[in-house]
Parts: sequence; C-alpha cells; structure tokens
Amino acid sequence: MLPSPSAQTHPTFTLTAIEARVLATLMEKARTVPDSYPLSLNTLMLGCNQKSSREPTMNVTEAEIATALDTLMPLNLVRESSGSRVARYEHNFQRGVGVPEQSAVILGLLMLRGPQTAGELRLNAERWYRFADISSVEGFLEEMQDRSAAKGGPLVVKLPRTHGAREQRWAHLLCGPVDLDAAAGPISAGTTSTSGLAERVAHLEAELARLQQTVRTLCAELGVSQPGQDQ
Repeated sequence: MLPSPSAQTHPTFTLTAIEARVLATLMEKARTVPDSYPLSLNTLMLGCNQKSSREPTMNVTEAEIATALDTLMPLNLVRESSGSRVARYEHNFQRGVGVPEQSAVILGLLMLRGPQTAGELRLNAERWYRFADISSVEGFLEEMQDRSAAKGGPLVVKLPRTHGAREQRWAHLLCGPVDLDAAAGPISAGTTSTSGLAERVAHLEAELARLQQTVRTLCAELGVSQPGQDQ
C-alpha cells in the first residue's frame, strides 16, 4: 500500500529517474506489446534503454532495474507475475496511485518522454489511449495539477512558457518538485546563444566588407562605376 497521504505539494512517494523509467516502460509495453507482457528482467532492460520515444535516453543495467523493482513493489506500483519459470513484472500504476486510466497514460508519457505540451501528449498517446481532442488532455492535466493534499497533492505542474513557444509544457511530479529554472532550458539556451548569434553577425559583416572591397577593386580595374554611385 502507498504511504498515508500528507499535505505535500507532490506525491506521497518520490521516484528516482531509474524507478520512473522502469515503471513507465512497464506501462508502455502493457499497451503496445500485450502479447509479450508481463516483461522479464532482460526485456524490461531493453525497453528502458531503447533510443526511441525516450527522453532522456538511458543505459541502465539489470542490477539497477532489479533494485528499482524492489522499491516499486512495496509501493504497490509493480507486481511480480506468477506462473512462469522466469520472473516477470507488470505495473499496478493506476490502482497504486489512484488515478483514472487517462491520467495514468499522461503520467506514463511524461515519465518516458519528459515535459510535453497537451498537443504533444495527445499525439504521443495514440498507441496507448485515443483522446478525443486536446481539450480532454488539458482537462486531465488540470485535474492532476489541482489534486488535493488529502489525495497526495499535485501530480503534474505547468511549466513557464519557453521563448518562442505557443503552448506551455507540462511535467510530472513523481520524481519530486521540478526545478522550474532548469525546466525553462530553452529560454536559457536562447539567452546563451545570443553571444553565438553576435559572432555570426560579426562574421557576416566581415564577409560583406570583403565582398564590397572585391567589387570596388573589380570596378576600378574595369573602369566602371560601383553599383549605387550614380544614384
């Protein structure tokens, strides 16, 4: 069972990055490859380390995954499946956290792919669950953001709008509070890139000056006026 709720502003448990990856991978494979689910330790490792649909990509070992499973099972988030010679694992996320299916899908995608807009979540959820429209995704996001302290507090947070972005992204809180300054990376990156932009402008100006000098030299050798001088 989950620990008793408290007046925190984040879930009553805090996952590590590896635990979140393990849990979200089980959630994904339950929907995308049901014929090979529950997953063995080796198959789970391959899923955690795959390069597509993962942000960030990871390279976790079986030992690290086994440690994560040992933490997730007492939290009632993962169960070991019986009836097989090889240990297999399945998630119990929806019941363990106490959220509807749609919210579980959104949280799984946020754990796997990092912060996303409501539109991106709807698109990425296609193989998991078909949301009718972006508004329905936003509705579940807002519901999770407004989750009461009695239920464990918010599960997601809306991030500050990044420079040039039309929509705000959302992040999960299952690994603890989000560093909003770090999450606004694109803004910082844009600010940092200003110096790089200035260097490019300076380079282009120097190149333009060289070309203008070449034109002046050619015009002098040919005995013609430089462009613009007769105006």
